[in-house]
Amino acid sequence: MRIRIVDAFAERAFSGNPAGVVLLDSFPDDGWMQNVAMEVNHAETAFAHPLPQGGDADWALRWFTPVTEVAMCGHATLATAHVLHSTGAHEGPVRFDTRSGVLIASTGPDGAVTLDFPTAPLTRVDAPEGVAEALGADPVAVFDTGADIGDLLVELADEKTVLALSPDHRNLGAHSSRGIIATARAEDPAKGYDYVSRCFFPNVGIDEDPVTGSAHTALAPHWSGRLGRTDLTGLQASRRSGLVRTSLRGGRTLLTGRAVTVIDGELLTP
Repeated sequence: MRIRIVDAFAERAFSGNPAGVVLLDSFPDDGWMQNVAMEVNHAETAFAHPLPQGGDADWALRWFTPVTEVAMCGHATLATAHVLHSTGAHEGPVRFDTRSGVLIASTGPDGAVTLDFPTAPLTRVDAPEGVAEALGADPVAVFDTGADIGDLLVELADEKTVLALSPDHRNLGAHSSRGIIATARAEDPAKGYDYVSRCFFPNVGIDEDPVTGSAHTALAPHWSGRLGRTDLTGLQASRRSGLVRTSLRGGRTLLTGRAVTVIDGELLTP
């Protein structure tokens, strides 16, 4: 069977967030998918298979990190939509049946993919004891992002503080089910982005994720409320980095980015 490595939220190869994509006839054993994800060793590997026509969704989709299955993943969904569109396996908007409900991806004439995801419910909370020490910076505000995302969103004083973070990943994992989204307002919006973020997910085997689509379903409502605009662009400032265009539509958040297939090969394991 074919396996592809796709750089998502990327304008060029070797940037953005790489994801494995495997198209199947049906889902095999969970252990096999977990082993493939471990072998690929990117933040997520997506597994998808077509569903019968006439239902609420077109393809079933699951995501695995190297150590566990996750409930939501933006960049691997974008990567899967890119593969379906670029190979002709699916035409038009694609509806994915996932653990987070039906998620829709639409590919524009220029190849950019827009994901329609549920907006994360933000609840302001007190900063947990020890989170500032583990993160290496004092929070300005802290928000719970709800069960689907499972992160703490931590607003910091400024962009420089976010970029300079060198967290204690082992201790960071004690404060949420998945990890921490650290964010601040952009120092200079003329550079093409409105806010900056970094994402640390030690509890699912990812010390720092390069570009996290699901995190932007929390970042979009947070910064739309702060900046008074529904359409924004976020920079996730990892070593690879990537831009995510976000449009807040009430209970839904649209995430737009591009993708590049970097590897297209055969998966030989039975």
